[in-house]
Order: sequence, then C-alpha cells, then structure tokens
Amino acid sequence: MLGQLKWRPQIVWVVEPALFCAPTALLVSRLSSARSWLHIQDYEVDAAFAMGLLKGRGLKSIALRVESWLMQRFHIVSTISGRMLELAAKKGVHRDQLVPLPNWVDISAIRPIRTTSVYRKTMGAGERTVVVLYSGNMGTKQGLEVVARVARDLSQDGEILFVLCGDGAGKDELVQQCAGLKNVKFLALQPQEALNDLLGAADIHLLPQRADAADLVLPSKLTGMLASGRPVIATALAETELGTVITHARCGLLVPPDDPAALAKAIRQLAGDGGRRMEMGLAARAYAEQHLDINEILDRFSSDASGQDQTREKLNLQ
Repeated sequence: MLGQLKWRPQIVWVVEPALFCAPTALLVSRLSSARSWLHIQDYEVDAAFAMGLLKGRGLKSIALRVESWLMQRFHIVSTISGRMLELAAKKGVHRDQLVPLPNWVDISAIRPIRTTSVYRKTMGAGERTVVVLYSGNMGTKQGLEVVARVARDLSQDGEILFVLCGDGAGKDELVQQCAGLKNVKFLALQPQEALNDLLGAADIHLLPQRADAADLVLPSKLTGMLASGRPVIATALAETELGTVITHARCGLLVPPDDPAALAKAIRQLAGDGGRRMEMGLAARAYAEQHLDINEILDRFSSDASGQDQTREKLNLQ
C-alpha cells in the first residue's frame, strides 16, 4: 500500500472486512492527500462479539471504540443496507459522511435456466429430485449447522437432495455433521463462469443466517439467488433487513433462526409445491431486475444529482 504513494491517488477505497486494513488505507490517504472511503459489507467486530468468537466486556469496549474512531476518520463511509447505515450513525459517523451503496448482480450473467443444468447431472439429481442448494462461504456467521440437522431429519425423503457448495473455516465440521447422509452432496468452490449453471441447478436456495448476526450483514449471495429465478428459504426474522427483502419481494419463505423443525417444514412445503416454487422464482427474478441490477444501481447512484454532488463534494473532486 505504501508503494501506491508514487502515483498520488485521488481516492483510497477500503472494504470491511477486514477492518485491520483501515489504518493502512487512512495512512496512505493522508500521505498522498487523497480522500478516503470505507465501504462496509460486514460489521465484523460486532458479529465477533455477538457470536462469542471474541469475549470480554473490556475487550469489546476497547474494540468498538477503536472501530468508531477509525470509521470517523474516513471522508466517506458507505454500506449496503439501511439498517447498516443506521448502525454506522450510531457508531459516531456523521450522517454527511454516509452513502448508501447496495450490493448488485449482473442480471445478464445470472439469469434463469430454462434447460436442465449440467450440475444436476453431475449431482445425480433425477427429474423428480428437488435440489436444495447452499452456495457460499462456510464460516461461523452462516449458521450452517442447522442445515446439517435438517438434512438428517429429511434423510428418508428420497426426492430432496441437499447440495452444499463452497469452502470456509466451518466446512470440515459441517462435513462431519453430514457424514453418512446420502441426501447431501458437497461441492468445492466453482469457477465464476460456472456460477449461473450452479445457481440454476437449484429448485430451492437456502440462506441461513444466525440470529446474532442479523442486520450486521446482508448476505451478498442473495443477489445471485434472486437473479437465478429460484425461491429462497431464509432463516431470518421478518423485522430484519434480510426478512424485509424476502417479504417485500415475495420470493420465498422465512423461518426463525436456529429452528430445524421450522426449516424442515418449509423445505417440505416448497419441495411438494412446484407451482408455488415457480411463482416465487418469477417474483425473485422480477425483484432482481427492478432493484439489484448492476447497471440500475450504478445509474441510480450517478444520476442522483444531489447525491452525486454531495459525494463529489465529500471527495473534493471537481
């Protein structure tokens, strides 16, 4: 990063996580007289304490004060949802510094598949098989342990196949939890160019989220799920940001976090109702086209005269 001083950047942009990159970004911006921009995808400090990954009231107090101090030093702080913007304000970031910048998806690259995905063949999924797909990071914030429990509860249903694709710190434990289950298949991370075929292989997308991570992150994988034109079952409460999106889009079902029985019931319901899956899938695609398209979001961002002028003013650009 210090090597970037040679070309005197106008803006230094950093994404959280990881927050530990922020001090270096601030240093380079100051030394080069550039404007600094922090974009928050995930409030990792809050999440770490909420989920018990870090413990101690004293440590938490110090960590949150350091986080707040760093955030307030940036010229602009953007994030992906309204709730996350509000949290930034509560952490002391002045509202004049805040900019909404939601996640997007390329709806021309991720689109509904009308033919049979090649992935269904490699998975051994028949015409009557209902593929329930989770694709993404297998870490601690996803709450994937509930999926393992549900897969075991539904192991006698020969027409439901769970496909878990991705990697992460929690994968080995998840594999152990699913040991011996014939209705579960694991896939390694797939190449970007195969993402549309992978998402299109699903009949139902799973989006588990732990209750203690709610509104500290809005999963970016949601955009691809909706663009693929498939229904989503999310473990989230209706009043959370994720729950609000699913409810507003009418694209799936919500079940309480950490409730395997409710999740199993929801999967059974959608697995047995192809018409409802199609209806929700169409709604998911329509929502993606209207609200999540990369061109729509960036056009909206750049064409908002007041927002554009304010942002340029914050960045001191002519």
